[in-house]
Amino acid sequence: MKPIVTEKAVMMIESQNVLAFKIDKNKTKKEIKKEIEEMFKVKIEDVRSLIRGNKKYVYVKLKKEFPAIDVATKLGLI
Repeated sequence: MKPIVTEKAVMMIESQNVLAFKIDKNKTKKEIKKEIEEMFKVKIEDVRSLIRGNKKYVYVKLKKEFPAIDVATKLGLI
């Protein structure tokens, strides 16, 4: 699992409380949700996924009480 650091991804962190990751294509949304919640000690509201080519991208919306910008700072994205 790799965080995505593009201008659009950073704007999503700030405006929508959403983190973007490039992940293994075989993982399910439930597995992704569990892994991210345990790894960053946050609660997730929604997981959206996109398969483009041979890669899978997920957009993880965190609950309001867990700012995505804090997680992004821990990861060194911002």
